[in-house]
Amino acid sequence: MKTKSVYFKMICAITITVFTLLACQESHELPPVPSGVQGYSLLGDTLRTPEIDSQTYDEHNTNLLQAVMDYRVDPEDPEVIIWLGRRTAYLGEYREAVRIFTEGIFKHPEDPRMYRHRGHRYLTLRMFDMAIRDFENAESLMRNREDQVEPDGLPNPAGIPTSTLKSNVWYHMGLAYYAKGDFQNAADAYEKALELELSEDMRIATLYWYYMALKRMGKDVEAGRAIADIQPDVELLENDVYLNLILVFNGIFDTNRLLESGEDALQNATLGYGIGNWHYINGREERAVEIWKLVYDSGQWPSFGFIAAEAELARLQ
Repeated sequence: MKTKSVYFKMICAITITVFTLLACQESHELPPVPSGVQGYSLLGDTLRTPEIDSQTYDEHNTNLLQAVMDYRVDPEDPEVIIWLGRRTAYLGEYREAVRIFTEGIFKHPEDPRMYRHRGHRYLTLRMFDMAIRDFENAESLMRNREDQVEPDGLPNPAGIPTSTLKSNVWYHMGLAYYAKGDFQNAADAYEKALELELSEDMRIATLYWYYMALKRMGKDVEAGRAIADIQPDVELLENDVYLNLILVFNGIFDTNRLLESGEDALQNATLGYGIGNWHYINGREERAVEIWKLVYDSGQWPSFGFIAAEAELARLQ
């Protein structure tokens, strides 16, 4: 397992002047942390830079090297800045990614993508209010623009992107509100996303969180209506876990078998949170807490399922 990229060190050397200036400007937003630490969980635990298996690490390193080289050629290009930030985040350097996107905002203050991506990484770092602020800025800037497909940095096997700029802004805004326990604003954000022409993958993912936000507000009829037409034959490229959870909510799958079937750790966090929430909204709080604790103990802290489980445990404490 590897935790530090050789090329990540190159980023710091190449952009030291700009990053130092921006770090000073943003110091109140990114407080100092010990080496190897990205932040702290809502329960007060240290969030260390994730370990990455060797094969994935080498692939991400190669991609980051190209992003660094592109930045050296043209550090003003917004596409170059975005990919440098995204590639940096894929190696678990979320704080540095925030600084890179802050540079992008400094250079391109009218580009909503900079706020969208920085907001995403504020969300990862549990800085929900700052994430929401960035998503609101992105929403304002993209209001009179055509939507655009967002290329995937971690492509699905088919190599087909499944989301857009606008859908990602509202989707991630909803997640930030959801983690705060503000389910009304979360639902409002998801409704905006659902008004777009979404891919099936993005529609299913958005419906999943929308359903749960409605349920947590006690709007059972609206929640049931939102997912009533979802059947097992929906064709997806990457969001099977969200589909399976929606089917559980519709009473189609055996939840115990579903919980045991996940092999990918990040998917397990997503699955675990969803099953835990299913127990919770059906009055089985003790079982929900047991499952959420399992998710929290998995250590996969950057995943949305983990963040949601962590937020639930923090609220219950």
